[in-house]
Amino acid sequence: MKTNVQTIDAILTNLPEDRLVPFNTLHNTIVQNLPKGFEAAISYGNLGYVVPHTIYPAGYHCKPTEPLPFASIASQKGSINFYHMGIYAKPDLLAWFVSEYPKYCKQKLDMGKSCIRFKKVDDIPYELIGKLMQKISVEEWINTYESLYKK
Repeated sequence: MKTNVQTIDAILTNLPEDRLVPFNTLHNTIVQNLPKGFEAAISYGNLGYVVPHTIYPAGYHCKPTEPLPFASIASQKGSINFYHMGIYAKPDLLAWFVSEYPKYCKQKLDMGKSCIRFKKVDDIPYELIGKLMQKISVEEWINTYESLYKK
């Protein structure tokens, strides 16, 4: 669910009460584990983690005014969703994540192409998300993006 707020702090504070702590914990986990160069930003109306224009001036090919997206989180109607483009773009990373997930969470993995839905917010595997965020450097993400998506 996209939001109309314009700042990260507004996203982090304008949440349903039962989502405040888990959403903020997820955000803090991501930020603490982001490799150098990525930064938190508003991305397509959600809280995103991007390669800023200062590092990758071309921006996202679909909308060059947007920085290159890498990951994001959103509070949806029935879940907190975590999006990670690396697991969509890199089959080996997806395989690693899927195999590790049961070690960190008792709930069945609810996943789309790049979207992981956490319907039970008490079961978010923060440690695993932190490890996932460390798996791809900015340089590796740019190279992956350019080789797979940029025409």
